[in-house]
Amino acid sequence: MNTAIFDDKSEHCIPFLLGLLEGHRLKHGDGHNAPPFFVGLNGIQGAGKTVLVSTLQSTLSAAPYNLPTIAFSLDDIYLTHADQQQLAASHPSNPLLQHRGQPSTHDIALGSRIFDSLRRNQPVKIPSYDKSAFSGQGDRAPEDMWEVANDTHNGQSLVKVVIFEGWCVGFRARPDAEIRADWEDAVRRESDGDYDGQLGHVKLEDIMAINNALSKYDAFTNQLDAFIHIDAENTHDVYYWRQQQEQTLLATKGKGMTPYQVKEFVNGSHFLWLIDYPSYELYTNQLRYGVFKPMEASSSDDERAWKGRQLRLVVNTQRRVKEVIAI
Repeated sequence: MNTAIFDDKSEHCIPFLLGLLEGHRLKHGDGHNAPPFFVGLNGIQGAGKTVLVSTLQSTLSAAPYNLPTIAFSLDDIYLTHADQQQLAASHPSNPLLQHRGQPSTHDIALGSRIFDSLRRNQPVKIPSYDKSAFSGQGDRAPEDMWEVANDTHNGQSLVKVVIFEGWCVGFRARPDAEIRADWEDAVRRESDGDYDGQLGHVKLEDIMAINNALSKYDAFTNQLDAFIHIDAENTHDVYYWRQQQEQTLLATKGKGMTPYQVKEFVNGSHFLWLIDYPSYELYTNQLRYGVFKPMEASSSDDERAWKGRQLRLVVNTQRRVKEVIAI
């Protein structure tokens, strides 16, 4: 089976970003004090996010645009292995916090310092995370392995575009009453045999802990100038895409997981993976309505400030773009 991901997404994203970049340039100018343009990018795992990020970075950095572009991931600011162990030990009954992945398992202070340094055009080290460390539990890579951005003294150009990507980038905390209502609906549907998600299989207090943590992630979301959301016609495709990856491993290295193991892996019972599906269920619709849309009704002036800054790409099981929606 050919698991290569064809890039049919950048052709929609580049014009979208260039239009917003021109507005950014008119607002801030081209001088040394102009902040970079921050792009948030969210995509369900396996939908082609990594390929799109790489294409956007290389395209914008090269002629004719010549916009020095860096990309870093929410994964890059995971807690250290020691801090993750401490988090897990302090919440022993919450399976969502036992391993890296969910909101709460990232170093918000570190990420905020990076955003602040980039915005000020200051030299900054971009962290990286080694997912293979500690037998796959992961750990932050040593600081001497981090890449440096804005190192103008050594010939680097100032960063003009920052792409911040991750599976839950853009997720925002929701009112407790909404979380409870969605959870109760999932539990009811599960008892009726009319449910194939994961939200109904976790405890309400565990989901509430994740929701409470998300408010801190606004430190990143509120600084974004544009947002790209790779959505899936069917979020269950994450299982299929993971199976494709495992079939490739079986073909090339002689080892991989069975389809059943993949499903358990994605659901989180395997310690190497992220327990992310309940969060997809709770927060994906927010992205579809608009990351920048105010929670309360806004005036026409407010609408002009947030409309047109988000692009939603809906992909099918083959990861091909089926619909493009400007929000």
